[in-house]
Amino acid sequence: MTLFQQLTEKPWVTVPGTVVDLHNRRAFLLPTAALGLRMFLVVATVLFLLLIVAYASRMEFEDWRPSPQPWLLWLNTGMLVLSSVAMQWARIAVRRGELKAVSMGLMAAGVFAVGFLGGQVAAWRQLNMMVAFDVTNPAIGFFYLITALHAVHLLGGLAAWGWTAAKAWRGFDGIQLRSGVELCTVYWHFLLLVWLVLFGLLFSGNDNLGILLAICGIR
Repeated sequence: MTLFQQLTEKPWVTVPGTVVDLHNRRAFLLPTAALGLRMFLVVATVLFLLLIVAYASRMEFEDWRPSPQPWLLWLNTGMLVLSSVAMQWARIAVRRGELKAVSMGLMAAGVFAVGFLGGQVAAWRQLNMMVAFDVTNPAIGFFYLITALHAVHLLGGLAAWGWTAAKAWRGFDGIQLRSGVELCTVYWHFLLLVWLVLFGLLFSGNDNLGILLAICGIR
C-alpha cells in the first residue's frame, strides 16, 4: 500500500458492520448491533441506578409509608423468569441449528413477556383498589414510575423480539437468525436482572432502609 493510500484510507469503513481499532487498524469482531445494544444497556443501567438512589433517599423522609404489595407481582416475576428461560432455550437451539426449537423458544418467550405486562397492568389496578392506597404517598408514585419504566423497556424488547420471531417463522436459516436471537436473549436477561433488583426494592419497606442506603453509597 502506497503512502497516499494510507493517508486517504478511511479505517472506519474498512470492515462494514464492525468497529475498527484505530490504533492497529484491525477490526474487532463486534457487530454494530451488538455495540449499540451494549451502549443502550449502559445507559439503561445508569437510569435505573439513579432511580434506585432517588427511591432510597426519599425513604428517609417522615411522610414515607411503604406502598401495599400486590401479590400479583410474585406471579409476574415468575412469568418474566420463564420468559428469560425460554429465550435462553432459543439461544441454545439456534447455536445447534435446531430451527423448530428456536421458533418454539421465541414463541414461549413472547407469550410469557406479554403475560408479564398484562400482569403488571392488573397489579396497578389491584393496588388502586386497595384500602391502603393513598395517592399522596410518595411510595405509590415510585411504584408506578418504577414498574412503568421497566414495562416500557420490555415493550421495546418485544419490538426486537417480533422482528426476530418473524424471521424464524418465515424460515430463515440459523446463521441469519443467530444474531437477533443472541441480542434478544442478552436484553431479556438484563431486564430480568433489573426487575429482580426493583422487585426487591419495592418489597424492602423501611426495615432494610439502612442496608439499601449503604448499597447506594448514601451512608
